[in-house]
Amino acid sequence: MESLNGFVVFVQVAEMGSFVAAGRQLGISASAVGKSIARLEDKLGVRVFHRSTRSITLTAEGGLLLERSRRILAEIDAAQQELTQAAALPVGRLRLSLPLVGTLVLPVLGDFMRQYPQIQLDLDFSDRMVDVIAEGFDAVLRIGRPADSRLSARKLGNFRLVTVAAPDYLAERGTPQTPVDLRDHTCLQYRFSSSGKIEPWLMRGHDTAESELSLPASMVCNNVETRVCFALRGLGIAWLPDFAIRSLLEEGLLREILSDYASHTSVMHLLWPASKYPSPKLRVLIDFLSQRMFPPSSGKTGVSEH
Repeated sequence: MESLNGFVVFVQVAEMGSFVAAGRQLGISASAVGKSIARLEDKLGVRVFHRSTRSITLTAEGGLLLERSRRILAEIDAAQQELTQAAALPVGRLRLSLPLVGTLVLPVLGDFMRQYPQIQLDLDFSDRMVDVIAEGFDAVLRIGRPADSRLSARKLGNFRLVTVAAPDYLAERGTPQTPVDLRDHTCLQYRFSSSGKIEPWLMRGHDTAESELSLPASMVCNNVETRVCFALRGLGIAWLPDFAIRSLLEEGLLREILSDYASHTSVMHLLWPASKYPSPKLRVLIDFLSQRMFPPSSGKTGVSEH
């Protein structure tokens, strides 16, 4: 068990980037953390960290050890969870990766925290395709079809991409009747952080990202919230996922336009490392998001799991 504790300390130091922070998290002194790492290095015969007075970083050997250690500790944790599944309460840290549109699910996650106060959410927002297993995530929220056979998936729901504007903007500038009309309007656009490319506005029979339909842009950003905010203030037209603005459309604060051309749809999944027995904390998250993200009234077609 002492040997296993050394790996637990090692993973904590690697994730926190500090002996002091790791010790605080583990409830031991920084000195005890340092001694544990030294014993581990002596036993392995390699250095796992480069140390300086200002920082510590993983060596190449340390990086390999971290990947393996996370996997081993996750398996041990899973085994413990399986043995106590019937009586276990959903507790502990839950590390979740979300796309940059993921902040729109924060009210749902807030309700989740209120219902399960013993679970500590560790949220990471990123536009990049994270490696769920290698990076130690419990689950990821992704848009599009899952392609990693190492992961289990739950379909949360389908959504449409719709073109919207505030009533004040349309009263002042007029309502576009076809996608071509967008060339005479102010468009609020999205840039993918991972590629730097502008998101095309895909509509039936038209791709307004093509040069002949180049859209004027008064603002470009890499999140949904900014475009929603600016559209609400009458500053332009935005192309947005309908789940992000459902209540605003219902309240009349935004109005959908070009609905005859809106044909582009996508799907959202929750993915997690494949396991016959997901931990209680992961299981309640899966069920909670399935029920709350796309309620039946939003046209959800059901969930699937593999």
